[in-house]
Amino acid sequence: MDQNELKKTAAIKAAEFVEDGMIVGLGTGSTVTFLVEAIAKRVQEEGLHITGVATSKRTGKQAKSLGIPMKTIDEVPHVDLTIDGADEVDKNFQGIKGGGAAHAFEKVVATSSTKNIWIVDETKLVDTLGKFPLPLEVIPYGSTKVFDRLQNEGLNPKFRLNDDGERVKTHSDNYVIDLYMGHIDHPHLLANWLISQVGLLEHGLFLDIVNTVVVGTQDGPKILEAKRA
Repeated sequence: MDQNELKKTAAIKAAEFVEDGMIVGLGTGSTVTFLVEAIAKRVQEEGLHITGVATSKRTGKQAKSLGIPMKTIDEVPHVDLTIDGADEVDKNFQGIKGGGAAHAFEKVVATSSTKNIWIVDETKLVDTLGKFPLPLEVIPYGSTKVFDRLQNEGLNPKFRLNDDGERVKTHSDNYVIDLYMGHIDHPHLLANWLISQVGLLEHGLFLDIVNTVVVGTQDGPKILEAKRA
């Protein structure tokens, strides 16, 4: 199976965790596209009644088009289960997210959820985080000052650019700075330092959040329950 097929098998398996009556957080990214299709199929074929909460406009648009009732995070009292992708998951079940520039919204929904499931293909499992660039969301005002501070700390920052060479903007019209660190030996220490930086809205380290990881492998989907050191 190629990478997309691995993602699809994980997404279909994760859709089985959705139960009737749930408020379900729907993540962002290519793997979640398969997930939304799988959940919508259950809604149509099984008469499953759920309410979706999207972490991005594109996910919300897809879910609505497939007949999933949607509300915003501020319109629901809680979220029972959020299913999302991840860009890296380490051996301690810590993760990096934000390849789709939606990590602030994703973290709001994830931290409002009773349970979190990540769906990934097997290439996303790593021993140590950091090979995937760590995304940060920064407000435009003073963003160069934030960039300089990150550079002075040796974190190898780069503004994320689109195909036209313009700075990528999030749904909140903020910039994305990616840290090309190679490895992150102490993710909790880094997370605490980053979130204390003025002008930096959110980082893509998702720590002590996930409960279950569904992995698409060549031998079929594999379910990993989070156990942290």
